[in-house]
Amino acid sequence: MDYYKLNVCGVERNLPIIQISDNLKIASFVLLGDTELATKAGYELSKKIDCDIILTAEAKGIALAHEIARNIGEKSFVVARKSQKSYMENPVSVEVNSITTKNTQKLFLDFKDVEKIKGKKVALVDDVISTGESIKALENLVKKAGGEVVQKLAILAEGDAANRDDIIFLEKLPIFEI
Repeated sequence: MDYYKLNVCGVERNLPIIQISDNLKIASFVLLGDTELATKAGYELSKKIDCDIILTAEAKGIALAHEIARNIGEKSFVVARKSQKSYMENPVSVEVNSITTKNTQKLFLDFKDVEKIKGKKVALVDDVISTGESIKALENLVKKAGGEVVQKLAILAEGDAANRDDIIFLEKLPIFEI
């Protein structure tokens, strides 16, 4: 197996390169369970954030959003869920097609989370921004909830996303075309 050597905030990881389509391979980055990297990246991104509330999608952005919120003294952040839960009353939802997920998914916000976002400046947080579909879905959720997206932050910008001027990220991650 081939690997890509990644260095973020002085933390090195060897990411396995995996094929996700007939003509595309990516370096597989998984933040879940990596407390060292989540802590260091969260600290660096917390220096760049300016918002009223943080929103992330379930599940890989949760550790990063937690670290950023903790570093800026926020007691909470909002998580868009990937399925509608029984406790959700009047949820709002959007569809998303991510590069790492084969099927269309939905993201949901409970009415309590909608109330946290309504009228607020919102920062979107994710582990990796690639095609931008997940971030776009989060933007649409914020719009439905009556908030304003003021920042989009990630640890990594993958492929062409690194050329975007509307996102804040710590490192570039290449894609590998076959």
